[in-house]
Amino acid sequence: MSAYGAITSRSSSPLSSTTWQLSSKRPDAPKYLTIHHLTLDKAKEFPGLVDYLHRVFAEELERGQTYPQEILPGESYTRSQFDAYYFAADVLVAVLGLPSPEGVADPLDALDGTQIQVGFAEAVGGRTWEECIAGCYYVKPNYPGRSSHICNAGFLVPPSQRGHGIGSVLARSYLHYGPRLGYEASVFNLVYVNNVASVRLWEALDFTKAGRIPRAGRLRKADGDGEEYVDAWVFYRRFDPLPTV
Repeated sequence: MSAYGAITSRSSSPLSSTTWQLSSKRPDAPKYLTIHHLTLDKAKEFPGLVDYLHRVFAEELERGQTYPQEILPGESYTRSQFDAYYFAADVLVAVLGLPSPEGVADPLDALDGTQIQVGFAEAVGGRTWEECIAGCYYVKPNYPGRSSHICNAGFLVPPSQRGHGIGSVLARSYLHYGPRLGYEASVFNLVYVNNVASVRLWEALDFTKAGRIPRAGRLRKADGDGEEYVDAWVFYRRFDPLPTV
């Protein structure tokens, strides 16, 4: 559900999985990650996956610095709440690439957005979710009906995977998948101004600052010492037209 009512996917079938280059200063980091289009029903076919994503998202809400939802004292963010919010439409899940034998070329180590014939289970390769899930993001209409051609997305990178450029890769892939899900443009309603990494990322990807909302969020301070009101940017970008065949 949203402020406007029920949300549904604009895509009638799963989109192709793709591979994306990953640049990290970590010497043992994978060279790429793969991204897979999942619905809630499909995600439930992989035991523990949705539970893991729910736990990571709930912990992010508890930090109180990036999303507007608030978990009050004595309350918890339930699986059903997560399912209804995060999996309301479409979700793209990123899986870290597997190491390849020395001297053997990996066909998945290819240009950004290259379509691959590797399924989600094969990409996971028997690893735990903690080991292989690089991050994910949902894509859903930002408005209903006559404005439903404009989408919104919510990104999530597990803390253990942060600092390795994964957020940047997810953002680039969003520009690939957004129009293929049937959207014309994207709006981010609340990018808090103190989330400097996100602000710089969307600026670098040619998003326009459509406005600034004063005191948009009552966020927890980074040092944990109380809360503060923080302004937020509204970002907009029209997607590039899909190539004609």
